[in-house]
Amino acid sequence: MRVRSVFLSDIHLGTLECQAERLLDFLESVQTDCLYLVGDIVDLWSLQGGLYWPQTHAAVLRLIFAKARAGTRVVFVPGNHDERLREFCGHQFGNIEVLRDCVHETGDGRRMLVLHGDEFDGHVKCGRWMSALGTHLYDLLLRWGYRLNKARRFLGYGHWSLVTWLKGRVGNVRRHVELFERAAASEARRRGLDGVICGHIHRPSVAMLEGVLYCNDGDWVEHCTALVESHQGELQLWDWPERPVRELRRTREWSQAA
Repeated sequence: MRVRSVFLSDIHLGTLECQAERLLDFLESVQTDCLYLVGDIVDLWSLQGGLYWPQTHAAVLRLIFAKARAGTRVVFVPGNHDERLREFCGHQFGNIEVLRDCVHETGDGRRMLVLHGDEFDGHVKCGRWMSALGTHLYDLLLRWGYRLNKARRFLGYGHWSLVTWLKGRVGNVRRHVELFERAAASEARRRGLDGVICGHIHRPSVAMLEGVLYCNDGDWVEHCTALVESHQGELQLWDWPERPVRELRRTREWSQAA
C-alpha cells in the first residue's frame, strides 16, 4: 500500500522488548514518500549495559537505509535514548537527514511540528530521583512483560502489554500524560503551527487540544503503532496486527525471492 508520510518513534532497537519482527512486516508492507523517525530508534542507553543486537534489529536499519536509497525522504529526529546523535543535527548520512526538529506540511496544507517530546519533561518533572526510579521500574515491567508474552505465544495467545495495562490504572501516570500532551500542543501553538507530532511517552493518540492537533505515533515496544498520512493529508494511527513469526518469515522469504 502507498501513503504520503509515515511517522515512527520509540522503536528501541537494541532491547529485548523491541518488536522488530512486526516493524519489519510494517515497513515491507507500506510504501511512503516520506518516512519520519521521531526519536529513540536505537536505544543507546540499553546498549551501554550490554550488547543485544539480533539480526531482525539490523534488518530494520538496513531496510530504512534501502528505502532512503530508493528515493524515500527519510528524516531522523533523535530522541533522549539516542540523544548522542543530536550532535549530528543538520547533517545528512546515507540520504537520511538528521534534524533536531522540523515542520511537516500535510497534503491538505496543515503545518505540523515534528519532535521527539523529551523537551517537555520539564513540564511534568517530579524530581530527578523520582524520574530515575520511574525509568528503572518501567524497564523492569517491560522485561516482565517480555517474559509473559513469550509464555502467551507458546500457549497460542497474542501480544498483551503489562505496562499499558498498569498505566491505565495509575492516576499519577494519567496526569503525567495529560500534562505532556498539553505542553506539546502549547509549543505548536506558540510557534504558530497547526499541530504537533511526537513520541516519547509511548501513548498513541490523535486528538484536538484547544484548537491544536496533537498526534503521538506511539511505539514499537508496547503498542506497535505508526502515524500515517494519506495523500489527501489525513492523519491516522495504524495499529499493526501481530502475525505468527513463522508466517512473517515466510512472507519475507517470498518477497525477497520475488
